[in-house]
Amino acid sequence: MEALPRETIVDVLENRLREDIFTGRHPAGTLLPPERELAEGYGVTRTTLKHAFGRLIQAGLLETRHGVGTRVRDYARLGGADLLPMLVRHSPDWIGEIFEVRRSVGALIAERAAARATDGQKAELRTLLAAVGEAEDTDAVQLADVEVHRALARATGNRVYALLTNTLFNAYLPVRTALAGPFTDPPAARARLAPVVEAVVRGNQRAAHRAAEAYLTATERIMLEGLA
Repeated sequence: MEALPRETIVDVLENRLREDIFTGRHPAGTLLPPERELAEGYGVTRTTLKHAFGRLIQAGLLETRHGVGTRVRDYARLGGADLLPMLVRHSPDWIGEIFEVRRSVGALIAERAAARATDGQKAELRTLLAAVGEAEDTDAVQLADVEVHRALARATGNRVYALLTNTLFNAYLPVRTALAGPFTDPPAARARLAPVVEAVVRGNQRAAHRAAEAYLTATERIMLEGLA
């Protein structure tokens, strides 16, 4: 069993402020009320409020200017992909859009990996694929599958693909347990992913693209059924 997270009052306030921003209670572009008023409204100290503000500023949801106050940033226009995990926690509707990007980017990564993978990277992919089929439980299969995709991204030789892959995985971690459908049967999970690795190892770019598209479409369907 996983230990339950222990939330502090700062954690609770951060989550509440974030939800109030995403739901429009504090609209993008507007100044938040003065700190004293806001702290009283949420029933916390100004010190707690400042700590929560610091986290949300770092996340790109707020910005503070001396003498002006704290403003809600237009995250939809100015934000980056690092906001995706927060947005998914706010609304699972984001999952569909993440999967759309996952399909297109994943197929491109497989194609690039087929063109550029070194012999060492091909050997690593075979090893990681075998680990998927040998994993002991659903959670281990899911994590082993993730490592195959990270290795595919590295094999492209493009570090941006690797970072983007990490971002997409981080984005649906908040609902990960509901997305475990494709990973309940280790041999089946390995067989589903094997055509992608095999095409990359052969250096067949077109086959790798097609195999990745088929894999990502099939697993997406199973995952979305689990969410439903």
